[in-house]
Parts: sequence; C-alpha cells; structure tokens
Amino acid sequence: MQLPRPRSLAGQLFAMQVVLVAAVVAGCALFAYFTDRAQAEETAKRQVTATARAMADSPSVREAIRSDDPSAALQPYAEHVRVDTGVDFVTIMKPDGTRWTHPDPQLIGLPFIGTTGPALLGKTFTETYTGTLGPSTRAVTPVKDDGRITGLISVGITVDRISSQLEEQVKILALAAGGALALGGVGTYVINARLRRHTHGMNAGELSRMHDYHEAALHAVREGLLMLDGRRRIALINDGGQELLGLDDSAVGRNIDELGLPAPLVGALLASEPRVDEVHMTADRIVVVSTRPVIGGERRGTVATLRDHTELQALSGELDSERGFTQALRSQAHEAANRLHTVVSLIEMGRVDEAVEFATAELELAQVLTDRVVGAVAEPVLAALLLGKAAQANERGVELVLAEDSRIDDGVLPPSLAARELVTMLGNLIDNAMDAAQGSDGARVTVTALVEDGELLLRVRDTGPGVAPGDMEEVFRRGWSTRGAERGLGLALVRQAVHRARGTVELTPGRAGGAEFTVRLPLGARDGAAAGKDRVAAKGDGAGDGAGDGAESMAGATTDSGERGGS
Repeated sequence: MQLPRPRSLAGQLFAMQVVLVAAVVAGCALFAYFTDRAQAEETAKRQVTATARAMADSPSVREAIRSDDPSAALQPYAEHVRVDTGVDFVTIMKPDGTRWTHPDPQLIGLPFIGTTGPALLGKTFTETYTGTLGPSTRAVTPVKDDGRITGLISVGITVDRISSQLEEQVKILALAAGGALALGGVGTYVINARLRRHTHGMNAGELSRMHDYHEAALHAVREGLLMLDGRRRIALINDGGQELLGLDDSAVGRNIDELGLPAPLVGALLASEPRVDEVHMTADRIVVVSTRPVIGGERRGTVATLRDHTELQALSGELDSERGFTQALRSQAHEAANRLHTVVSLIEMGRVDEAVEFATAELELAQVLTDRVVGAVAEPVLAALLLGKAAQANERGVELVLAEDSRIDDGVLPPSLAARELVTMLGNLIDNAMDAAQGSDGARVTVTALVEDGELLLRVRDTGPGVAPGDMEEVFRRGWSTRGAERGLGLALVRQAVHRARGTVELTPGRAGGAEFTVRLPLGARDGAAAGKDRVAAKGDGAGDGAGDGAESMAGATTDSGERGGS
C-alpha cells in the first residue's frame, strides 16, 4: 500500500492561511458582536436615564402629583412620552411604589415590581430586572418638590427589543465577515496557486532535500557553473567557476561587466542565443564555454558551463612540437642521406680527397652549431627547442641565429618555472617570427636568451614587415591574425603563459624593421601575490637586427604552427 504523498508546500500554506483568515474573521466577528451588544445595552441605559430625568424635572409632572387624581393627568402624558421616545414602558408611582401610570391600564394602582431603594435616597440608578413585561433595562429616578420626594419615575426598554436591534446589526456583520472570508480565501488561493507553480508542487521536505543536493552538486562538480539573472548580475557561481574565472564569493550579485573578464568571454555569456563549446581565454586559463538563455515570465537570464581547456591545449602544443621534431629528424635524415650519397659518389669517382674534405666540412659545421647552442644555453629543453627550430627555419629559407650575449647556465632556472611554459613562450615567438620573416630579403630571426638582474630574458626579432602601431595590443588577442581564419592563438598563449609566470611581455618595432618581442620572467621566489602585466608598447626606437652580428646560424626542424599575430 502506497502512503499518500505529503501535501505540497503551497497546499500547506493554503490550508494554514485559510484557517488563519477564518480565525481572524471569526474573532473579529465575535469581538464586534459583543462590542455591539455592550454598546446597545449602554445606549439603552443612557436613553432610559435621560427620559426618566427629563420627566422628573418637568413642572407638569410635579403639578399632576399634587392634584387629587394624579393618574388621570399622568397616564396620557406617560404614554405620549413612551411613544415619542421609543421606550417600552414609563411608570410613574408613589414613593411607596403604587403605580399611577402603566402601559397596561389594568396594572395601575398595583405595586411597582423592581428596586426603588436608591431612588428613595435621592439617587438615579439603572438595573436589569424582570417585571410585568419581562426582562428589561430600566432607570429609576426620584421626583422632588421643594426638596421632598413626592414620586418616582421608572423608564425601561425590554431586553427582547435590545436583542432584536442587535440581530439586525449581527446580520450586517455576518455579511461583512462572510465577504471578508471569501475575499481572503480567493486572495489566498491566487497567491498559493502562483507559489505552487514556482515550487512545482513540492512540499517543504522535498524543497529542503533539493537545496541540500543542489549545494552538494555545486561544490562537487569540477566544471564551472555560472548563472546570470535578467540584469546581467551573477546569481550563482560554484567553486569550479570561481577558480576558472579567477573570482571569489564577492562576485555574486555583481554585474558581469564589472569583473574585468575578457570582452569576448563577457560577450559570449551575455549572448541572447545559445553558445556551444566556444573556446575563450582568461588571464590564466583557456576555458570552453557553453551557454543557454533562461526565459521564464518577465525575468530572463543565462546559464553557462565552463570547462578547463588549459591542460588539453598545453598537451596539444606539446604534440605539435613532437610532430615538428619528427619532421625535423626526417628532414635531417634526408639531408644526411644526400650528403652520404655525395661522399660515396666522390669515392667511387676516385676523388677520395674531395670526399674527405666534403664530409669533414659538414661534420665541423654541425658540431660547431651544436657546441654553440649547448655552450650558451645549458638548459636542455631550451637548447633542444632552439636546435629544432633552427632546422625548421633552414627548410623555410629563414636564417635563425642565436645572439652572442645569450647565456643560461645549468641550474639557474627554478623548478617553479615549468619547461612546458618555456616551450610555449619561446616556441610560439620563434614560429611567429619565422612566419613574419619568411619571404623577406635576408630573412632572419634573432633569438636572445640570457639571465640578467634576477630575470630570465627571452627576446625574438625578425626582419618581417613589423606590426602597425594600432595593432600593438591586438596581436595578443586570441583570433587576431594576418594569416587567415582559424589562426591567432600563439601570441595569446604566450601572454597567458607569461602571466602565469608573473612576468611581462613587450612588443616593440625593430630599428631595421620587423618586430621585437621581449619576455622577462622573475627567477626569485614567486608567491603568486603579484600578477604580472603584459606590456605592449609602441616604441619609436628598438633593438635592430644588427644585435645578432657574429651569432652562429643553426639548422634543424620543429613545429609549423607559427604566424604573425599568433600561431
């Protein structure tokens, strides 16, 4: 047997509110009833008291009492007053209680039924007493003539008459109470119907469990979740979203435009149409963003999911580098085979001396190149990268040279400066420079790598057309490229990697044309408290290509992802 489902929260509130409204209305009705009854009794007392006193002060009453037959003069007068004032009886009597007047003439001359003691003492009083006409509210007052009490007057209104007047008021009160109850019930139903729609018919326990699950899910999910309300304010963001966007709890309730996020990312979050798996870059991360607008009633907002793509992008870059190294090795093997065939052919032709001279020259050139790079750059990752990029540059008709002042000793770079980050920075800068220099007269790329003043300096110059002053900032924006669509990521990755390393990247025009990129990375303890800033400066004078004079040319191969504006 299935137990009945608990009443929904809206239903519980509706029942509670109906009971509350009914209780309030009933309470007000009872209060009004007893108040009206007390007021009716008080009004009746005031009415009979005023009537009795007015008659006691009348000279005609005192005159009639002094006559030989008071009843003959007072009976018509008393009935006239009774009718005019709306009371039920007016009784004028002797001090001993013998009636001179009564609405029923047959009772004239009989004793008055009620209290007269206080009136005989000269006081006017009221009481509720049961007389010949039934229970009545009456007033008794003395009639004084020259200081003597010559008679008593009692004026009364029956309780039944008071009750009948109260019944008319109660009917009106009941109608008002019923209307108030109906109006309150309708209003309560409308409010609770709306509440039922918003709570989807769930009861308080279900809402509480949903809230607990909601909180647990927000903290457990590694992906970022961001919710914006209809006024572009952050309504909710989980731990993953705060980490990916570099925000904290204070971001909740703030406008998304005030948080310093990249403009393309803000545009995607505020888009009116859904976005699916768009790649965006923040200062430290590459995130994949999917959004869906929320439309309900008059409010409108957006739900966005964020996935960290930084690690995958780094692995993709490493894969591209490995592919480039593979191509370089294949190219070197092809060149080595050509040279070996040349040596063999010279020997077969009997030109042994020429064969030995040719082979020795090639060997010396390769060894000098390797010795130059390894001697200047003891960091193995950078040395391997430079040798590979030299081979790739040679294939593309670009001379890649290492400046003579380059010097990085082994063990100088701290463990916190990851080799992957160095490959990202220097590799993309060289690729970008080769793209720019390729096809120009005397195509050359000059690389400087040295440690000075506690910083690692990486400088790459090219002999290409350079960067227009208006594009100095744009080259670092993801998607900006002079090489067509689906490009423009390399320099954006460089800036992001430099930011993570708390360094700076600077773009300046070269003295002899082309562009010069300079990266400076601090080698001291980096606690992450101070974020580095990218400096993109359009300087009128920069270091020209001449700084590479005397540097050794290098040959090899590596990735082919570079371009002007980012690879």
